[in-house]
Amino acid sequence: MPDTQFDVIAIGNAIVDVIAPVTDDFLEAEDLPKGTMRLIDAERSVDLYGKMGQTKEISGGAAANTLAGATMLGLKTAFIGQVADDQLGEIYRHDLTSVGVSFDTPARPYSDKESEPPTGRCLVLVAPDGERTMNTSLGASQFLPASAIDEDVIRASGVLFLEGYLWDPEEPRAAMRRAIQVARDAGRKVAFATCADFCVHMHGKDFRKLIDDGLIDILFVNEEEAGILEGSDPDAALESLAKDVPLVVMTRGGDGAVAARGDERATVKPEPVEQVKDLTGAGDLFAAGFLSGYCRDASLEESLIRGAVAAGEVISHWGARPEADLQALVAKRLG
Repeated sequence: MPDTQFDVIAIGNAIVDVIAPVTDDFLEAEDLPKGTMRLIDAERSVDLYGKMGQTKEISGGAAANTLAGATMLGLKTAFIGQVADDQLGEIYRHDLTSVGVSFDTPARPYSDKESEPPTGRCLVLVAPDGERTMNTSLGASQFLPASAIDEDVIRASGVLFLEGYLWDPEEPRAAMRRAIQVARDAGRKVAFATCADFCVHMHGKDFRKLIDDGLIDILFVNEEEAGILEGSDPDAALESLAKDVPLVVMTRGGDGAVAARGDERATVKPEPVEQVKDLTGAGDLFAAGFLSGYCRDASLEESLIRGAVAAGEVISHWGARPEADLQALVAKRLG
C-alpha cells in the first residue's frame, strides 16, 4: 500500500495485562469459569490481584497486541486508545511505542479521586494447561472520545482495525463508528475482530448490521463466535458470513484456521509447539500474521501461515507479545 502513511491503524482498549499462574482449584474457589473473559469493577480487581501471587505485567489489549505483532512483521502501524495520566499509562505508552507502534492519543487526566478512572488492566489467570481466564477492569480505556480520532491519519492508513471488546462503552463505540465512516469515505479497508463470545452475545445485532450495511471488509472471528453470530454450526456460519463479508478469517483452535474470500477457500493447521504455556493473545497474533500478508498482497494460504506462525510463537510463553523474531520464523516456515 504505497500511498499510505500506515498499513494498519487500530482502535482498541488500552489495557495492561497482569499475568499469573493459578491452579484449577483456585479458579473454582474464586467462582471463575475456566477460559472465560469477564468485566469486573475496581474493587474486585484489587481483591483478585491480591490473591494472584507473583505476577508479570505487560501492556496488552486485543488490537494493540495485533499491532505489536504486525509491526514486528514489518508493517507500519498506529494505535488509538485511552490511557490515564498515571504510572500504568506511562508504562503502556512506552511498551507500545518501543516496538514501533505510533501512539499519540493524549492521556486522560488522573488523580486518586474515585471519579477519575486509572489506566485499565486485565488480570490473566493461566491454568496448568495454558488456558487463560481473564478478568478485565476497563478503567480509562472505556472513555475514548470521538475527538481522539485523527481523521487525517485514518484516511492515510490502508486498513482500519477494530476490536469487539471496545464496542460496549458508549464513547468509544461512537468513536469507532466515526472512524469507520471516515475510512469508508476514503476508500480504505475496515477489519473487525469480534474478540469473544460474550461480545457477540451482547452486540451481535450491531455487528450484523455493520456487516449488512457493507461496512466490514475483513472479519476475524473464531468458530464459536461465528456460530453465535449466525445462529448455526461453525461451517454453516462461515459460508453465511462469506456471502456478506469480502474476507472472513475464522480460527478453529486446535484445528487451525480457514479463510473465505468469495468462492475461494484456504486452510492452515496450527504450528507445532513444544509446550503450550499461555493462550493469551493467540487470536490477536493470528490476526497480526494474517494482516502482514494481506497488506503485502500475499495469497490467502500464505497469510494464514503467517497467522499460524505468529500465534504459535505467542502461546509458547507467557504474555501476549512475541518474544522471538517473527520475521525469521515466518521466513523459515515459508522456506
